[in-house]
Amino acid sequence: MKVLLFTLEYPPFKGGVSKYYENLVKYWPSEKDIFILNNNDGKLISVGWPFLKWLPGVFELKKLIKKEKIDHVIVGQILPLGTAALIVNRIFKISYSVILHGMDLTLAIKSGRKSWLAKKILKNASHIICASNFTAELARRFVGKKTTEKIKVVNPGVDNFTAHSSQLTAHLKEKYNLKDKIVLFSIGRLVKRKGFDKVIEVMPEILKEVPNLVYVIGGVGPDEEYLKESANKNAPLIKGDRGIIFLGKISDEEKWAWFDLCDIFTMPSRQINDDFEGFGIVYLEASLMGKPVIAGRSGGVEDAVLNNETGLLVDSDDTKQIADAIIKLAKDENLRKKLGESGIKRAINEFDWKEQINKIFITINNI
Repeated sequence: MKVLLFTLEYPPFKGGVSKYYENLVKYWPSEKDIFILNNNDGKLISVGWPFLKWLPGVFELKKLIKKEKIDHVIVGQILPLGTAALIVNRIFKISYSVILHGMDLTLAIKSGRKSWLAKKILKNASHIICASNFTAELARRFVGKKTTEKIKVVNPGVDNFTAHSSQLTAHLKEKYNLKDKIVLFSIGRLVKRKGFDKVIEVMPEILKEVPNLVYVIGGVGPDEEYLKESANKNAPLIKGDRGIIFLGKISDEEKWAWFDLCDIFTMPSRQINDDFEGFGIVYLEASLMGKPVIAGRSGGVEDAVLNNETGLLVDSDDTKQIADAIIKLAKDENLRKKLGESGIKRAINEFDWKEQINKIFITINNI
């Protein structure tokens, strides 16, 4: 079966969704039977037609289906690309499946017109593949019982390798004066939903109990200044060094070096309106490096982190829970080691990208 991935997000586009689709193509069992139609050249969406912005996608989709003799389309975004897939399905009888990550569904069902269209797209899809059990439950409630047999959960995976050097790890440790420090690490887009602001808020309390702890934050985003202002307000001085370090944008190699260097990884994500963590590949990356994780109990996070097994789940709006979890792990090296070792095993055994993508392959091919 020849399959076409139809997506707005694909490398060099950054983000978890883009990574998911990159690996879908990379690990598709039959390399010669997977094709890509993405929006990197801007051909799929019309900026000037707000109600028909999907129309160019119809023509591009039809053209590539005809050229490559495509049998099935994998739709990366329910709206607007699902509309194009639905039209092509109705006219040319080409089947399609939809992958849902979380917020793509909640935004699609927010308005009456979009909700009606999204339901029609999902009901006519051959399969609905969800990145987490949380998203699958949202889909079940939305489409109704008659369509739920189409729904399958396929979590993202993680690559079983880490591209960094011990020399870089040592360099960073020296550069940021982290010898004999407990390093708490976060990385992600700097937005409130990630929960970094809540960690910053409780830093004074944490430092009373663990004075040698340093909180290191990697990434950039729209709330960067807000977070830095909060850090300046809340983080006391410790022996001349601030308890919070902002790294800004870092490379993949540096990211893995920080995972190697840190003692605890935290991202206590919370839901803000329709914005939530669909899954959280970064939790698996931390686990792969043997680090205990502190995560917010929201969205699809509970698929990625097992409470008291690979990390600690907290109420992401409860700053006391966040502080208590950080202090608990910072003071208990044995617990850190136990959770980290469990995390490595789970990441390798249950979230191998090749195996995850094979689940999609089997589903679509009805094997």
